[in-house]
Amino acid sequence: MLFANSIFIIRNFRSLNIWKDGIVLVKKIYKLVEVLPSEEKYGLKSQICRAVVSIPSNIAEGCSRNSEIEFKRFLEIAIGSAFELETQLIILSDLEFITKEDSILILELLNNEQRMINGLINKINGK
Repeated sequence: MLFANSIFIIRNFRSLNIWKDGIVLVKKIYKLVEVLPSEEKYGLKSQICRAVVSIPSNIAEGCSRNSEIEFKRFLEIAIGSAFELETQLIILSDLEFITKEDSILILELLNNEQRMINGLINKINGK
């Protein structure tokens, strides 16, 4: 229920480039982890998939929040997941589960996503 004096902000997450790019990352990561050994199904593969899905999911959830502070908190969770994913991709590359070329391509997309999320956080902070 909304009160007469309350301000309720609804953001359309589908229109945000950071959400759209997050979905692109999800698709690319899911294709990438298909090549992992089956024994990694409940290890790295599971962790990586959870981290990448968390990025656009938290952006979307943050869009439903009632204040900029709450929205920012979900963006902070999304960027945390992005850094977690970056670490996992470095591990995949170091273990030679993925090629250097695949690693570089995905990391470029991920780093761009991190910059965009951080930029939006800074905008909310007034920086």
